[in-house]
Amino acid sequence: MTAALPPDEIRAAAETHREVAPEYRDAVIESFLEKVGREIDARVDARLAQQQAQPPAHQQGRSGSPFALAMGSIVLGIPLSAIVVSAGHSPPGFWGLLVVWIAIAAINIVYTANHSQR
Repeated sequence: MTAALPPDEIRAAAETHREVAPEYRDAVIESFLEKVGREIDARVDARLAQQQAQPPAHQQGRSGSPFALAMGSIVLGIPLSAIVVSAGHSPPGFWGLLVVWIAIAAINIVYTANHSQR
């Protein structure tokens, strides 16, 4: 990016500030600060436009994420199932097992639905 305020212009503003009468110095400073403000605004606008043109980093390269979540769910679901089944006899163990796998399925479904909308 080329500098909109080259060093020569900055030096000229400083020299003008020294050479003008005291009652005009504030106007010189305000004019220079306006130029600096416009340059900052232009740079921010350019960066925002560049960021909007690129997809956010969290959306790049995540094609395998639903599969990874499914595999992780199975890996964690097996020990959770063992814990729930060992914690109670037939009816409580069964209902606990059902709750665990319904929760795992719901998480996977919601994540996959949200991921496919991107």
